[in-house]
Amino acid sequence: MNFEFLIALRYIFALRKQSFIAVISLFAVCGVALGVAALIVVIGVMNGFTKDLRDKILGVNAHVIVSAFTGGIHDHQALAEICRQVPGVTGVTPFVYSEVMLSASGGVKGVVLRGIEPSTADQVLSLTKDMVSGSVKNLEEMDGMPGVVIGAEMAKRLGLGVGATVNLLSPTGTQSAVGFTPKVSVFKVAGIFRTGMYEYDATLGYVTVGAARNLLGFKQDIVSGLEVRLADVYKADEVSEALRAKLHDFPVYVRNWQEMNANLFAALELEKTAMFIILAMIVLVGSFSIVTMLVMLVMQKTKDIAVLMSLGADEGMIRRIFMYQGSFIGAVGTALGYGIGIPVALLLKKYQFIKLPSDVYPVDYLPVRLELLDMTLIGVAALALCFLSTLYPARRAAALKPSDALRYE
Repeated sequence: MNFEFLIALRYIFALRKQSFIAVISLFAVCGVALGVAALIVVIGVMNGFTKDLRDKILGVNAHVIVSAFTGGIHDHQALAEICRQVPGVTGVTPFVYSEVMLSASGGVKGVVLRGIEPSTADQVLSLTKDMVSGSVKNLEEMDGMPGVVIGAEMAKRLGLGVGATVNLLSPTGTQSAVGFTPKVSVFKVAGIFRTGMYEYDATLGYVTVGAARNLLGFKQDIVSGLEVRLADVYKADEVSEALRAKLHDFPVYVRNWQEMNANLFAALELEKTAMFIILAMIVLVGSFSIVTMLVMLVMQKTKDIAVLMSLGADEGMIRRIFMYQGSFIGAVGTALGYGIGIPVALLLKKYQFIKLPSDVYPVDYLPVRLELLDMTLIGVAALALCFLSTLYPARRAAALKPSDALRYE
């Protein structure tokens, strides 16, 4: 153990004899610990919220969507085969998209209707995993009628269960002598799903591609587009460019999940950065207490400093004594912060005892995700603030003149 660190430790453990400075030191440790713990929990929640929201969005929506500029895609099977040849693509399924009205004995509700192909939908969507009752396999036919899968919130609002009969009203009707008549088709509720996102659970419905074509009055074998799933969601830009190059001869355009949700995830990232800066202020308050404690200690130890310098200690040694002391207090506070923050975050993650209203937030619980990079940055930021707080008192201590300190001794 070097000379400067040894003296610093002796000063720290002798603080109990100076009660006022000891109390300030305790406040400094508590301030740093609370700041670090708050940062760990809040940043963990922000990471969990972002990941959970992304997973839910990508469970209902594809990583990449290929759509026609006008009308629909006619030869979608050949186009899907081309997409499957692109490296990084793990699944392709066609879809038909429209907005319709669903009527039942419980009332009427607007529905975002998506026609899917049950045989290939599992390659792209998480619908099967989200089912709480019924089965996607019954979409083809249920009791002699086409099936429809609806969200749990919609089923709750309309009082529907598996096997219930509903009517879907298409906006593309027919013109007759008495005016415009919407097209109505009868469906059986084949299943109910729950994604955990209120918007999807309250407005989304699935039927087969064929049933959607019949309801919407499509005369040909066309679809609205293709949904593509990737092996790595973070390579969406690269795969999108490869798909555009492959499909440049077709009248289609390609969009990925990052482009379609850029504003949402940019806002979440900005909010995470803002919360980091705001909560770092708690650590900064703790570091101010370190400044106060060290300044008072320098005033009390003036004679000791003068004796050390008269015995041969230079300014650098004196400076390092107080820098080590403040840094040690900051390290203790940071370690305590980890000891408080990580267990609290893990308890939140395991038991999810904080529930959120699902009709207000995209998720119905408080998700937590601890990432090594964030944990490291929090520790580095806390230690850096504590180290910076030692510079002024250490410089003042090193600037003392032995002759002035010992003149009246």
